[in-house]
Amino acid sequence: MSQPYTNPSLSIAERVENLMSLMTLEEKVGQMLQLPANMSDNVDKLEQWNVGSYLHCTGDMVEELQQRAAKTRLGIPIIFGIDAIHGHCFENDSTVFPTQLALSCAWSKQLSQSMAHVTAVETRACGLHWTFSPVLCVGRDSRWGRINETFGEDPWLIGELAAAAIQGYQGENLAAKDSILACAKHYVAYGETTGGRDAYEAEVSPRKLLSVFLPPFEKAVKQAKVATLMAGYQAIDGLPCSASSWILRDIPKTQWGMDGFIVTDWDNVGSLHDKQRVAEDLRHAAKLGLEAGNDMIMTTPSFYQHTIDLVNQGEVDVALVDDAVARILSYKFKLGLFDDFRYTDLSKKPQILGNPVHWHASLEASRQSLTLLKNEQVLPLDEANKPKILLCGANADDVVAQLGDWSFGSMQAGASDDSFHRRDCVTLRQGLQAAADAGRCELSYVRGAAPAEADFEEILAAVDAAKNSDVIVACVGDILSQHGEFHDRANLDLTGHQQAMLEALKATGKPLVVVFMASKPLTIPWVKQHADAIVCAFNPGAKGGIALTELLLGDLNPSGKLTISFPVHVGQLPVYYNKYQGWHALISGRTNHQERYIDMPEQPLFSFGEGQSYSEFEYSDLQVANPTLSASQDLAAGEALKVSVQIKNTSQRAGIEIAQLYIRDCVASVTIPVMQLRGFERVELAAGESRQVDFSVPYEDLALINAQLEKVVEPGAFKVLVGASSKAEDLLSADFTVA
Repeated sequence: MSQPYTNPSLSIAERVENLMSLMTLEEKVGQMLQLPANMSDNVDKLEQWNVGSYLHCTGDMVEELQQRAAKTRLGIPIIFGIDAIHGHCFENDSTVFPTQLALSCAWSKQLSQSMAHVTAVETRACGLHWTFSPVLCVGRDSRWGRINETFGEDPWLIGELAAAAIQGYQGENLAAKDSILACAKHYVAYGETTGGRDAYEAEVSPRKLLSVFLPPFEKAVKQAKVATLMAGYQAIDGLPCSASSWILRDIPKTQWGMDGFIVTDWDNVGSLHDKQRVAEDLRHAAKLGLEAGNDMIMTTPSFYQHTIDLVNQGEVDVALVDDAVARILSYKFKLGLFDDFRYTDLSKKPQILGNPVHWHASLEASRQSLTLLKNEQVLPLDEANKPKILLCGANADDVVAQLGDWSFGSMQAGASDDSFHRRDCVTLRQGLQAAADAGRCELSYVRGAAPAEADFEEILAAVDAAKNSDVIVACVGDILSQHGEFHDRANLDLTGHQQAMLEALKATGKPLVVVFMASKPLTIPWVKQHADAIVCAFNPGAKGGIALTELLLGDLNPSGKLTISFPVHVGQLPVYYNKYQGWHALISGRTNHQERYIDMPEQPLFSFGEGQSYSEFEYSDLQVANPTLSASQDLAAGEALKVSVQIKNTSQRAGIEIAQLYIRDCVASVTIPVMQLRGFERVELAAGESRQVDFSVPYEDLALINAQLEKVVEPGAFKVLVGASSKAEDLLSADFTVA
């Protein structure tokens, strides 16, 4: 006789309650385990430990394990997780997008959602249900190896793009073939570790957490209804994230009302003993992890028996286990895993993975993400005269450097495949060669310098080839071994002999176009000073070579803008735009206590929001419709600020301008950022067209966290600034007050 939990006509709450009433303690704790399927011992434990989740499971093993789970006493299905970070990249036929950092430079919620939706469709087609994405870490220290995984340096923009991605992953109905669970990570302040050292200590105060690092996650939970959070590796003020009940239980579950579950990162619970030494042994670590609020424990197998013993011996309340398991089971029901979607027809994968519609979305993401940082009337190249292009730099023809981390070639991929999406990738060299074959230009390619090799003969060959060229396109940056998890850098200069190559090429007197293909901002002041044009691509995805070729030849009018600032020198860090008010910011003309180094400029090399176009835009007539706002204790119900500005395309070419709105609180009870992004609009304008662009800033976005850790809008004077970037010279300003 079937049990009520197998009846799809009942509510999920009723089904969960019934199922849990039938479960033994061992079966409940098993649901809290997530083990890597690429280790045979873990697969063997499925029935013995009632394992609830596996990660790193690919191919036919997904169906085999799901069939085995169906034959267990209660037939509870497995939920499979995967690191589908910028596409389901560990399947060689799948669609690969630009990395998060590259994609963010498009400033497009639509693109973020589109990437996530394509990833969800392809991930679900492989029998997997859950991606450990998006990354909500705030990227403010370029030394950190995982900067490429972030949406940049601004918490508000991160929240906007992450919410769109979550909606793309989860869709309208989780029990569908195009929906998977999203996971907002790494919770919280993981990117703020000391010195940019991965998984190190984060010296962050509670007010800074509430002001800067928690808001993107709050938006993910309350607005986008993210299903899961992943706890960070690091400790905050001495307490590991995975041992903090304030971070894991009080804030998301109690204050924000999150109904989903929290998963640890790789062996976080074990690390409480093995690395962070806050637990005397693994049994104690299991107790700390459970009490703190971790619901699913990734890759700490000792948690299973220790938790059973802790409950049986009365040291841990079984209610903690019940709460975690109920959260996990609820989402298994929501995914339809107990009903129509337990199994996936894997025979349909070839028609779904990497289909033309998906690749078109990837190409469009590559196009919109490219950012033109300098152009001394060199670009677009004059196709009418069939330019002779010398292309050099190893990254111009390196698929792995183009794709970035979390794809084939990265350490997480293991031995899944070694072809690196070669069939579907178009490098810059291949893109320009196709243009040359079509008669649009002449192309010579000399490899020149690579990020990690000695190659003086190649550099000499490039200099010699430059004699017969009209323009030089040099592609420089970094490679996979120089970034990613546990690959932090103290020196951010160009590596290998890339700098020497650029200087030698510049000395030929030919126009020099630098294509920057790297995982993060590097210190390239020479490039800014001497290159005739600079294009920032970061890791532009599989079709990045097509997009770059279109930009160089003028088919594509660049519209991207930086979401992260470039330092002049590593010693200048941090250089993020929304730094806190200092003496220099508040007292103009003073020279004492000025917020700068005596041997370094105050401003970054390239600023947040910066980016050029082949079109030219002019801002005017900034208006505030309601310059006096009434104070409101109910932040959500307060009056929104209404702002408008005129933007005119003063050029002879249609283009897209990304208009940005910032708020400055003139005087506050605590120190706060100089200004904070609170709105943006992508505005497409025909040649000569002028348009009024309207902004609405929610009252809540004027709030700060005061000394009592309260979120309030303080009455007083404010400024609204609107313009083309965060740089002062690019912004118009108007006043308003909160009465």
